[in-house]
Formats: sequence, C-alpha cells, structure tokens
Amino acid sequence: MSESTSTATTSASSSAEDNARKVQQYKDNLINRAETLIVKEFPERIVRLNSLLETPQFSERCFTDVYQELNIPVPEPIVLDGEGHVKRPRLNSNAPTSPVDGNGTKVHALPSGRVECNKPISELVCIVKPIIRSLVEDSNLLKMWISFMIPKIEDGNNFGVSIQEDTLAEIQSVETEAAAFFDQISRYFVSRAKVVSKVAKYPHIDDYRRAVAELDEKEFLSLWLVLSEIRNRYCSLHDIVIKNMEKLKKPRSSNADSLY
Repeated sequence: MSESTSTATTSASSSAEDNARKVQQYKDNLINRAETLIVKEFPERIVRLNSLLETPQFSERCFTDVYQELNIPVPEPIVLDGEGHVKRPRLNSNAPTSPVDGNGTKVHALPSGRVECNKPISELVCIVKPIIRSLVEDSNLLKMWISFMIPKIEDGNNFGVSIQEDTLAEIQSVETEAAAFFDQISRYFVSRAKVVSKVAKYPHIDDYRRAVAELDEKEFLSLWLVLSEIRNRYCSLHDIVIKNMEKLKKPRSSNADSLY
C-alpha cells in the first residue's frame, strides 16, 4: 500500500469517527432536552394555557365580540319606468364601481376600499398559532427521544418496548393533530374570502353577509376549542410519559437485575 493511500485511509477513518462522535453528541443533547421538556416545561405550558383560557378573550366567548361590518355597500335598487322597462340606476359613490345585471355585480374595485380580515379573529389567530407550533415541535422532539430509547430487537422481555411503541404512537397522533390545526386556520381564511367575494358580487343578498358572520363565529369557537385541545394534549403527554418514565428509559431489565 502506498503512503498516499495509507494517508487517505487514515483521514477517512478519522472523519468517520468525528462524525460518529457528533451524532452521539446530538443524541445525548436531544435526550437531555426532552427530559427537561417533560419534567419542567410541560407543567409550565399547562399552567400558562389554563391562564390564557381564563382570559376574557377565550372564557367569555361572546359571538358579538367578533362581529365586523363588511366594507361592501348595497347598491341602489333597480326601478322601472312608466312603460315597465328597467331603468338602470345611477350608482352612487358608495356602490361597487361596475354595472348591476342578472348575473350579479362584476366588481373591479370597491370605492370604499378593501374588505379587511376579521380583526378580533386575526388577533386570536396570532395568539394561537405560536402555541400550535410549539406543540408540533415538542411532539417531534419527544418522538425522537423515545425512538433513541428503543433497544435493538431481541426475543422476549419486550413488555417495556411495547410501552415505548404505544407512547410513540400517541405522540405521533398528537403531532399530526397539531399540524392539522394550521390547516384549519388557513381553510377559514379561504372560505371567508370566497363568501366575501359573493357578497361583493351579490351585495343585495343578505344571506351571504350572514354566512360571513356565521363563519367568523364558527372560527371563534374553533380557536377556543383548539387552545383547549392543545392544553389537553400537553396534559395527556405529560401524564403518560411521567407514569411510564422508568420503562421508557429502561425498557428491558438486565439479567443481573433478575438474579436478585
């Protein structure tokens, strides 16, 4: 073997050992972080969420608090002349800047400005979204923590491993549910935009305006429910991990332990 080949082999071996050491360091740090999260930070999150749910924004849940008038005026009604023909109305400065026909109003612009998002709902979304993100991140961390704790596959003495797998499945379920909360929020805004566009096209139909208000009320209740579910998920994860901490960290008893 030439000197250059030997040097390359030694360098590759050193690099592999360095990478293995870094990976092990990452695993150790993650395990320590996860145990701190469960023992210390989960109770803090539960207490904070309980306090948040007791604030007037979430505890009172009065639907009138989220009502917001749409910035879309109703055009003047169509009138008939003496011969029964339709007399096209003159649109005032507060009406949509396009003609009205049987197919609705083709809205190119609203003279009174844009139709804004529901402000109270948007404020609640800004509160809830970071909490959803924290639950997703915490669930992902716990999932990796338990995965690192699972021992190699062996015959027998797998009761502790089954506890790990059941706990891991519960954590994965929480992670999936938390990620779905984000989708729920985006669907609300898309649905509201579609109904608001209907109001702009058919400003004289009150049912569309009522549908917007109903969507806002539904989302208001949904955000309270999301926050309650997040609190409940933190409680359930903390409970199941604390109760089974010993089996999660040492799923198999050693042969030496069984002799005494």
